[in-house]
Amino acid sequence: MALSVNEIYKQDCIKGLAKVEPSTVDLAFADPPFNIGYEYDVYHDARSDDEYLDWSRQWIEGVWKALKPTGTFWLAIGDEYAAELKVIAQKDVGFRCRSWVLWYYTFGVNCKRAFSRSHTHLLYFVKNPDEFTFNADDPAVRVPSARQLVYADGRANPKGRLPDNTWILRPQDLPGGFSAQEDTWYFPRVAGTFKEREGFHGCQMPEQLLGRIIRCCSNPGDVVLDPFGGSGTTLTVAKKLGRQWLGFELSAEYVTRIKARLKAAAVGDPLDGAADPLASAPKTTGPGAKRLVDGKRVPVAAGGRPAGVLRNGDVQHALIDAYKQTHAGHSVDQLLADPKLNGAFTEACRANGVPGGPAEWNRMLLGVRKRGRLPKLNIKGWHLRSSDMDGYMFASEIAMQQLSIELDAALDDILCDPRLAGRFDEIAASFAPGHTLFEYRWAALAIRKRAKMARRLAVELESEWSKCQLGRARSIRDSDWSKYECPGVYLLLSDGRQELYAGETFNLRQRIEQIAAVPAWKKFAPATVKVLAVAPRCGLQSYLIDRHRPVMNCQLLLPAPAAP
Repeated sequence: MALSVNEIYKQDCIKGLAKVEPSTVDLAFADPPFNIGYEYDVYHDARSDDEYLDWSRQWIEGVWKALKPTGTFWLAIGDEYAAELKVIAQKDVGFRCRSWVLWYYTFGVNCKRAFSRSHTHLLYFVKNPDEFTFNADDPAVRVPSARQLVYADGRANPKGRLPDNTWILRPQDLPGGFSAQEDTWYFPRVAGTFKEREGFHGCQMPEQLLGRIIRCCSNPGDVVLDPFGGSGTTLTVAKKLGRQWLGFELSAEYVTRIKARLKAAAVGDPLDGAADPLASAPKTTGPGAKRLVDGKRVPVAAGGRPAGVLRNGDVQHALIDAYKQTHAGHSVDQLLADPKLNGAFTEACRANGVPGGPAEWNRMLLGVRKRGRLPKLNIKGWHLRSSDMDGYMFASEIAMQQLSIELDAALDDILCDPRLAGRFDEIAASFAPGHTLFEYRWAALAIRKRAKMARRLAVELESEWSKCQLGRARSIRDSDWSKYECPGVYLLLSDGRQELYAGETFNLRQRIEQIAAVPAWKKFAPATVKVLAVAPRCGLQSYLIDRHRPVMNCQLLLPAPAAP
């Protein structure tokens, strides 16, 4: 690019877009001024219709030129010009519109003589209708079908289906409405009292809204462009989700604030706001609803029965009974990690009449264990050494990190939900093929178990390990790695010298040759590696992660910042 990525430029977007190297951007999101007389500190937001539409045509053409042939463009716009800008983007510039999404929000401006506005239009365009990024198989995009939830039909696609569109009046009254995948999207507007409010821009978008768009229409490492930097939400979310970013903004003050916000964000940081905004709204019907009784809000279940009680018995008792029937001497962790054991457990839950589905049953089981309610059973001990998991543990770590970025999912969320666990298995197997699903999942649990000690040692032994220097960068395509038939640590770099992954292994030669041969690595363009022949020690990898901040390492291993 003529301009550097991972930068915000104080510049008019039309001039800035002209400097972007053509066909280099993967995703553009634009939230331009709506031409409704809003008082910006620099921009004049009350132009004539002709002037505003001509200006819009120019910057949309600039977005078109910047996007790759497979690129995607999202446009947020108000009622006044939504139709006109859609026509310009399609008829004048050449985009194809895939969806017209409504962002429905609470805390809109209250009106006394008209219906209060509580939505913004989100127009979803692509350059090529036959080739574009749309992560439709992502578990966060798909929803369970009626065949799965209602009829338990074995012919149902286990991945679920793409959802329908929905209209609804009160989102808190129907938990299934305004789900994360429908084309009427519910997110609270970032009101002045919200913690995520930056305070310097009156039209701040929620991070979770941008997160959905960026996760769905781009991949880690892709370039995300925002022509109107504003409060910096697009760029900040892109950074948190492991994308590269580029933006323009007219206001010097806004640029300064955006840079501060970006500096405070790191790859892998959670997005601000609730991933499921309905979780914070008081429900009035259905599971989780509360009823006012004697001045107190009391949980109730469907049909007015006390929450948590089955018609034919106690939910917790039925769940524990399912575990007792199927655990076969294994721990809860083993039951979650072993697909066969977990399948038997969920079938027992279904047979026992436990409400919900596999993800809910698994989470309930973890909750029962946490509260100490599981009976003492004859559990077999199970242990795998790091050397036993050397050939695939790194792949489990990469899968954890990717799902953390893509779906904001913790390990328990992944293992409890069969759809997320399946996605985890696919990623891990792509980086280290040939191992069982249980091995990938058990390695992830081992990483989490050791993370606390690793982080502590990384801090305690920093002065000792800082004396250990990695060797010079060497191409992973070098033909002879035979002298590295030994344990060691390594730092993998891309062809652009970006730090990709800091790892440790009991055989450096095998690991490097594996990276060079496995296709899944190619999208990250691994080119060189720095190695140090030294016996792996708990915490040394965490020290390297803290020192180099590679994008593919699990954030669980990153030491906590020192107290001020």
